[in-house]
Amino acid sequence: MARHIQPLSDTLIRKSKPKEVSYTLYDGDGLQLRILPSGTRTWYFNYVHPLRKKRQNLKLGTYPAVGLADARQLRLEQEQLLAQGIDPIEFQKEQRQQQQELREQTLETVARDWFRVKLPAISEKYGFNLQRMFEQHLFPSLGDTPVHKLTAPMVIAALRPLEALKKLETLSRLCQRLNELMVWCVNVGIIEHNRLAGIKAAFLSPRTLHMRTIDVSELPELLTTMRQDHIHLFIRGLFEWQLHTMVRPGEAATACWSEINWQQKIWQIPAHKMKMARTHAVPLSRQMLTLLQKMQAVSGSSRYIFPSLASIHEHANKEAVNNTLKRNGFRGRLVAHGLRALASTVLNDRGFDHDVIETALAHSDPNQVRSAYNRAHYLERRRDLMQWWSDFLTQQAGVRHCIE
Repeated sequence: MARHIQPLSDTLIRKSKPKEVSYTLYDGDGLQLRILPSGTRTWYFNYVHPLRKKRQNLKLGTYPAVGLADARQLRLEQEQLLAQGIDPIEFQKEQRQQQQELREQTLETVARDWFRVKLPAISEKYGFNLQRMFEQHLFPSLGDTPVHKLTAPMVIAALRPLEALKKLETLSRLCQRLNELMVWCVNVGIIEHNRLAGIKAAFLSPRTLHMRTIDVSELPELLTTMRQDHIHLFIRGLFEWQLHTMVRPGEAATACWSEINWQQKIWQIPAHKMKMARTHAVPLSRQMLTLLQKMQAVSGSSRYIFPSLASIHEHANKEAVNNTLKRNGFRGRLVAHGLRALASTVLNDRGFDHDVIETALAHSDPNQVRSAYNRAHYLERRRDLMQWWSDFLTQQAGVRHCIE
């Protein structure tokens, strides 16, 4: 016959004095209060392991910090775990381990882990700038803070000095990168949700500066100017290459002979040279193939199609076209990057498919699946577009080929 246990009361517990040896008071259903000779009163939950079927004791806390009602509630919670086949001691260990991991997952720690994943997919320069932004503006004040404890007001306060210094572009990029990091933390299970998603709205927005470009009516002037003999052949060629292929200045300046597929008439730009870190195929018009043949006679021994004026073994300065435009009457009117905007304007005005134009310009598409499809699907349509663009430029120049 089971022994009847009289439930404890606060009065009984207070009246129970320490003895020379420890002894135990029983509340029933496995809840026990052990009283030591020192006077310490400790709650335990005595239960049978759900798998091993052995009796175990789980410490619940000390009296009076954990009162009788609290101890009974804790016992109920452990019984609920047992009903699910979960051992309370093992569950407690897992909880402590998770808490320790959360404490160790500071902003700097997880950011360094994120860098290791992200950096291989972006350019070296972009990766350097990304790390530097975090090291200069986030790690000093928030680097030791566990990411699960980061709040929007906390981060906004840390970034206010950038706004005060009017470094709004840096501030905007930092908010974007920090949000990207938080999304990564959600995806890998470090945090449950991104509490920093809206912090960018708390700051002044940087003024959008569009790349300066010219009107299409000024194209003949531009093309005539850039054909002048006093402009070095390498620079003239680089200008034409950038204008006709619609690439960015850095992509044009670093073009290599090894990237040209003569059979398919394509310039295949490797991912590490591209802003979006993905390969970009540029269909080559007849004019650009002619330009390549002419350049081959003077730079064929170099790795680069457009070598540096200082050394044939180095690529052209990425600012070479920009500087030449400034020296030849286009300062304040046109920048090299604005040639892409000019091409976009003309092609859109002439009714070409917007998606084909955007793909030709290697602009990003948030839908990665559609973006990959477009790059492949639109290749033949881009051949037509690129040839039309080169023919239009040749017509504007008034000559058969821009480089004679």
